[in-house]
Amino acid sequence: MKRKKIVRFVVLPLMVIIAGVAFYIYKEYNRTHKDTSKIKPDYEVTANSLLTEFGSNEAASNKKYWDKVLRVEGLVKEVLQDDKGFYSIVLGDTASMSAVRCSVDSSHSAEAVSLQKGAIITVKGICSGYNADELLGSDVILVRSVVDKKN
Repeated sequence: MKRKKIVRFVVLPLMVIIAGVAFYIYKEYNRTHKDTSKIKPDYEVTANSLLTEFGSNEAASNKKYWDKVLRVEGLVKEVLQDDKGFYSIVLGDTASMSAVRCSVDSSHSAEAVSLQKGAIITVKGICSGYNADELLGSDVILVRSVVDKKN
């Protein structure tokens, strides 16, 4: 009788807890990000106005834009490819060293390949910060970016 009580009140609840934890770990390990192209943007701005806003008040801009989906329109300064094959789109005024740097989502790399310097495009991405540098120009960083075709 004592053995049945131990199994009922200790072993079975412990097995249920272990199964729940294992399921949670499995779901988190296999979790994927939402496709940025299908997410509605929180803000729509131009590259130059975004750079101006961050330059004038970085703290307020970080509070406003951090981890938000932005739809940014601007002039393509460069399209860069790193040694691993990942693309970045650099938006902004060609007369300025500052830029909006957009790391392209790897599932949308084909869209970045066809971009030309000097084209005006719209990019949707998630704001992940601001790098202020007086000598080299300041950058607003967007991650998981996609070229937005809804112009």
